Amino acid sequence: MNKRLVLGLSVLALAGCSQADGGGSSMPADAAPPLAQRDEAPDGDRLLLWGDTHLHTINSADAYETGVENADIDTAYRFARGEPVNHPRTGQRVQIDRPYDFLVVADHAEMLSVATRLRDRDPMLLATEAGRRLLAMFEKDANGAMYSTQKLDPDEPDTDVMKDLNAPAIRQSAWNAQVDAAERYNQPGVFTAMIGWEWSATPNGLNLHRVVFTPADGATAKKFLPLSNFDTMRPEGLWQFLRETSERTGAEFVAIPHNSNFSNGLMFALTDSDGQPITSAYASERMAWEPVVEVTQYKGTSETYPSLAPRDEFAEFELRRELLGPTAMTFPPGSFVRQSLTNGLGVEARTGVNPFAFGMIGSTDSHTGFSSVEESRFLGKSGGDILPAERASEKLGKYGSWSMSAGGLAGVWADHNDRRSIYEAFKRREVFATTGPRIRLRMFGGYGFAASDVKSKDFGKIGYRKGVPMGGNLLRAAGGAPQLMIRAVKDPDGANLDRVQVIKGWRDAAGKLHEKLYDVAWSGNRRLDAQGNLPPVGNTVDLSRARYQNTIGAPELTVLWKDPDFRASESGYYYVRVLEIPTPRHHVFDAIAAGAPIENTKYPATIQERAFSSPIWYNP
Repeated sequence: MNKRLVLGLSVLALAGCSQADGGGSSMPADAAPPLAQRDEAPDGDRLLLWGDTHLHTINSADAYETGVENADIDTAYRFARGEPVNHPRTGQRVQIDRPYDFLVVADHAEMLSVATRLRDRDPMLLATEAGRRLLAMFEKDANGAMYSTQKLDPDEPDTDVMKDLNAPAIRQSAWNAQVDAAERYNQPGVFTAMIGWEWSATPNGLNLHRVVFTPADGATAKKFLPLSNFDTMRPEGLWQFLRETSERTGAEFVAIPHNSNFSNGLMFALTDSDGQPITSAYASERMAWEPVVEVTQYKGTSETYPSLAPRDEFAEFELRRELLGPTAMTFPPGSFVRQSLTNGLGVEARTGVNPFAFGMIGSTDSHTGFSSVEESRFLGKSGGDILPAERASEKLGKYGSWSMSAGGLAGVWADHNDRRSIYEAFKRREVFATTGPRIRLRMFGGYGFAASDVKSKDFGKIGYRKGVPMGGNLLRAAGGAPQLMIRAVKDPDGANLDRVQVIKGWRDAAGKLHEKLYDVAWSGNRRLDAQGNLPPVGNTVDLSRARYQNTIGAPELTVLWKDPDFRASESGYYYVRVLEIPTPRHHVFDAIAAGAPIENTKYPATIQERAFSSPIWYNP
């Protein structure tokens, strides 16, 4: 079949058809407002914004795979804004039906735009001996040439190519172009383009990457150069750079760790980079710059792992069991978010500061320039697998799209759709993650909520007046256990909801750390069994057509919950996980289209998409 025709068949769905067969309920009153009202929060409430903080364009060296043309930065912004664009490989028009509210183009600082500048014979690069030498390699093997510029060992000396092409003048012109693009597409109140980059430290193949963004304007952003792993592979070095740059320029920053699942415990280790126990100074510095982590994205979900959470029947979800490099993967708690939230309580007891008191978001880490998060409309992880047959191929190995998760989305409760408001929402951790669907999730903690508050049309106003939102802190009160007021609303175009769960972590009086999961709200007439387990919601997926029906589940779940195991003297945290009913995984669409047996694909045919709130902490 003609490649353009294959692509056309795979992306026509971007016009907006649902993969459900119907049978659902009407949307509740708390459904998302239309785009025209995206910057109009009610008095006393906040606005829900959707975005991606982790998108790569062709300006990232690893997105220029074997010379494949991925989307440039203008195409990436236009696509996220909902405009029709031409796919750079095929010429096919592609478009999403629901624009994003904000975007961070987070191209790697390492060799930023070098591949495209070599392609275009940039005179500034070719004026250097290293640039001419790299061009000769590039013309023979673009992928090999760009791989030669990567630094994976902190003790490895920089090559001449790294030194010459990492020179400030060359980097400044590339950075200015990134900043200028964000300035062109930033439209406060309609679409926010945050200025950012990725710091890609991978010492000995272990992932310590951070996405960094700033609410600063373009003029301020041009006063600094983005830190790369050529400058330092130590997170402490990144934090020092952010502090010194902020003091010098006035720019503010948020750094977001991602793919802790690829760190072999290094991302949330209980020691610093020198192997010394975490101190209060270390914990304070980390929290000053890293209020949020990316818990789910294309390369898997980093919430928890089955061996770390044996009583969590949903822990086995979009997990990766291979590292980026040759090191064998292990699964220590420092690789996963839930266990690190719990470990933070222990560090806080010892030092007075919690280094892991972070909120949670999702984002894509797409390297195509296209942020695609829906199972039926997944455009692949990289430019080498846009077509269904390519996604099914083994040629990309551990980077093949079938092994990837089609999703990662950030929900942000902000005062306005602008850089400052989004930045402030991240700093106060009033953000949440989804694996792709636009599940509208809210959680407030407090002591004086009424049973009727959870059904009120003024849910948000009541929550802010009587309590604290997700990301907040609760102190001890005379009223006993704190209440959690929770509301989850389905994606208007997606699947119904199965259940709402609360995950609690705490430190007891003897200093022992604990975790527990509670089912607190669910659809249908199911009942908890004697062991406290909830029966499955059911499954309506028709695998012969990759369709499902919204005849089970609920469009909205609400609950006012009080911890039955609460002890006032014990510090802890609570976060919410919301599950959808089962739906077809993205590879099923490709397999059916190709006439391939689904059972031969090695991947689960159905998944339960989900959302994760940022925690609320209780401090006696």
